Amino acid sequence: MNQLTLFLPCAAGVEGFLADEVHGLTGLVGSDLLTVRAGVRVRTDWAGALRLNLYSRLAQRVLIELAHGPYRDAEDLYRLGSGVAWEEWFTPRQSFRIELTAQHSPLQSLNFATLRIKDAVADRFRQRGGVRPSIDTHAPNVRLHAHLTVDTATLYIDTSGEPLFKRGWRQDKGDAPLKETLAAAMLAASGWWQPATRSVQEVPLYDPCCGSGTIVIEAAQIQLGLPAGGQRSFGFEQLRPFDRASWQTMKSEAQGERRSADVPVFGSDVAHRMVDFAQRNAERAGVADAVQLRGGDALQRMPPSAQPGVIVMNPPYGERIAAAGVAGRGREAFQSGTLARARGEGTGTAAEVDAGDDFFRQLSAHWKSHYAGWSAWLLTPDLKLPGRLRLKESRRVPMWNGPIECRLFRFDLTGRASPVA
Repeated sequence: MNQLTLFLPCAAGVEGFLADEVHGLTGLVGSDLLTVRAGVRVRTDWAGALRLNLYSRLAQRVLIELAHGPYRDAEDLYRLGSGVAWEEWFTPRQSFRIELTAQHSPLQSLNFATLRIKDAVADRFRQRGGVRPSIDTHAPNVRLHAHLTVDTATLYIDTSGEPLFKRGWRQDKGDAPLKETLAAAMLAASGWWQPATRSVQEVPLYDPCCGSGTIVIEAAQIQLGLPAGGQRSFGFEQLRPFDRASWQTMKSEAQGERRSADVPVFGSDVAHRMVDFAQRNAERAGVADAVQLRGGDALQRMPPSAQPGVIVMNPPYGERIAAAGVAGRGREAFQSGTLARARGEGTGTAAEVDAGDDFFRQLSAHWKSHYAGWSAWLLTPDLKLPGRLRLKESRRVPMWNGPIECRLFRFDLTGRASPVA
């Protein structure tokens, strides 16, 4: 357990930020920390794997690599799986599941490939004790992962269990909430959070379309120094190397690192129901005293602080909104009318599909009038958003929101100053 190779998958476009975060958490550099496609590879020990699970805000999982080799058919996968000492990681009394992903694999049936790896695991246990562990595809004790390329296969054991974006505090949510890992990536890309130094920029942060509070809660936990996974359980708690006393010590030390809330974090939403959701989520996340949440339309809210800061927001997209819906329904049913038409979704009236375009025109006018000196970062799949805002972006960062390719646009706001709300 003193020399493990880990793979930490992440959303496309986030690899560099994740490498910075891992460095900030572990101090690893060079060949011990490599950025690869859709993740980073890390060489560390068992305690390092637990620490990354507890603290990482950008990784989707923490996987331990147990085997890697060439393959030509499913029988090669069986032999690769048979050579792993699975009995060192879990017992035949525990259930397991195999999740297989492939990139340009020549195999005809990935289901059969998964079955042969499962057989290899079960047969190894049977040969050493006569008992085969059972399969549970819904709630397994142990999750195994296999990844196939054109000619190589890699087998992993999952130390995370549930995906790491599930922080443990979210109970109240709206439609299609932003994943916590993506919210953290937006904060890193904006520069407000510097993962490598585990610090934040000393300027206010504001999300005027905060929904159930994902971005502002992530921001508040970051500045307080709270661990991302401090309120959840992990897959490694089911594995044989797990020592509960050492784990409790690590968690206690993490909670003892809490810092004061010196940087103001603000959130608002047009739907007061969502503000209530955000408030309850903030309380469960332990940051209710570090965020200021209000109701109000983004087109009308004045700057929440006298000092200019950073706006980070995920304006709702993917659904049509009626012309009156910007103030009436908020982020739960909104998108640019032009984007809707491009996707063939513009089946409503012109007033319905153009409501999103009108929202962005009004938003940019409001910002120009009242938010001089602020920078705004907006995540959207609409590559023409700068034109709709009538603003020139100073930066665009590619990011993926699940299967949706997006851009995180930065706009530097200029204009006349205004009173503070």
